Amino acid sequence: MNGRDVIALRVRIHGRVQGVWYRAWTQQEAIKLKLDGWVRNRRDGTVEAVFAGYREDIEAMIKACHDGPPLANIIEIEVEKADRPKEEKFLILPTT
Repeated sequence: MNGRDVIALRVRIHGRVQGVWYRAWTQQEAIKLKLDGWVRNRRDGTVEAVFAGYREDIEAMIKACHDGPPLANIIEIEVEKADRPKEEKFLILPTT
């Protein structure tokens, strides 16, 4: 893998992120970066995602998440380590 680190991170995005196509946008961006993982809405109004792949690609994804799709308004993003997802693609999961 060219010596690049493969990692997984869980993010929680706060702000106006539901009803603005944030999950679909996240899936499109993650696929462009060849990341595995998932994204879902949470009942508390946040969006949660797990990104797995090369460290620099995940860092680029998290940076993009600070802007999100045009109608989103991001207030805060929490980041923590996560286990690698079993799927080797990027999914939109049901709300939890």
